[in-house]
Amino acid sequence: MAFAQRVVDPKLGTTLEILERLISFDTESSKSNLNLIAFLEDYLKSLSIAFTKALNPAGDKAALFATVGPSTDGGVILSGHTDVVPAAGQSWTSDPFKLRHEMDRVYGRGSCDMKGFDAICLAMIPEFQKARLSRPIHILLSYDEETTCRGALDIIARFGGDLPRPSAAIVGEPTSMRVADAHKSIATYSTIVHGQAAHSSKPALGANAIEAACELISSLYAFGEELAKVGDPSRRFDPPASTVHVGMIQGGSARNILAKRCSFQWEFRALPEVRQDLALRWLNDYAERSVAPKLARYSREAFIETITEAEVPGLKPEQGSCAEGLALRLAQTPGTICVPYASEAGQFQRAGFPTVVCGPGSIDQAHQPDEYIEIAQIEACIAFMRRLAAELS
Repeated sequence: MAFAQRVVDPKLGTTLEILERLISFDTESSKSNLNLIAFLEDYLKSLSIAFTKALNPAGDKAALFATVGPSTDGGVILSGHTDVVPAAGQSWTSDPFKLRHEMDRVYGRGSCDMKGFDAICLAMIPEFQKARLSRPIHILLSYDEETTCRGALDIIARFGGDLPRPSAAIVGEPTSMRVADAHKSIATYSTIVHGQAAHSSKPALGANAIEAACELISSLYAFGEELAKVGDPSRRFDPPASTVHVGMIQGGSARNILAKRCSFQWEFRALPEVRQDLALRWLNDYAERSVAPKLARYSREAFIETITEAEVPGLKPEQGSCAEGLALRLAQTPGTICVPYASEAGQFQRAGFPTVVCGPGSIDQAHQPDEYIEIAQIEACIAFMRRLAAELS
């Protein structure tokens, strides 16, 4: 391979060895990550690094927190997640849970999003130990980032209590090693329309849940058009507005029966300064004014409900924050960017920690078949970590 024919940093080899192990664990969000966590525990023990494990209520997933350097306040936390999106149904050209190295890329589920960053953090621990840090470097590896972004919350809540309080957080989602200071929030919902079945030849005897759901969905997209007119005052985001999207709809039992039930799953991605529940408030108001009265004309049992499944806060720009200044120095890139996806960064910021997003790889590769990360991006992140160690020593 071309990669093997050039002189490389030994730390790159260690990173790829760890990444190979991390990718071998199928940690799709619907599955347990405890086998991966057990591997991390053994690795940290081998380096004499103390750690804290936080299990979820079901006991089948865990977040792991470790500190290198003095156990004091004022350090920097490097945040990653261990879960990945499903590979099933995608057209992979090799086993998604086996690292494949071709030319200047490595392939595998999570290589970009974001086990590559995790592996770099873990591989750098021996160097962090040798750096004689005066301020600590913390590593937090969470679960369920791809679904709820709540897997880090138990650890975050303990900062300043039984765990040291960091002064800044760097979330290593793929930004091609640019420093991102903003991203949209995301809220996900399931709306269920409860109607009443009847023969389609006598619609007055029932309440058609599909008809009501279609009207609600149309109203959401009309709301999205209004949001597009308002746009993005900062002119930084792409797409340049808050957006709504309906991804799934299910309902009905037969073509000639009024549907008793219809549900649809939808999301709202809001600019950082926009209320996270704005679309929900819009839908509830429209349903109450326009849809529910018609739905209930012929049935007292007909009603509409919306269940909030996840709310991930956005990341608001904090110009001149210690996290921004630090990350810009370490990344050695001009200025900040914003990213279109949500991350755990908003959870850190909401808890009071200056936060930025900066990590290796391109978001264009995340969640894709044959997901990959470029070797050059791993090398750039290793250099970033070395500068961090020097900064905190």
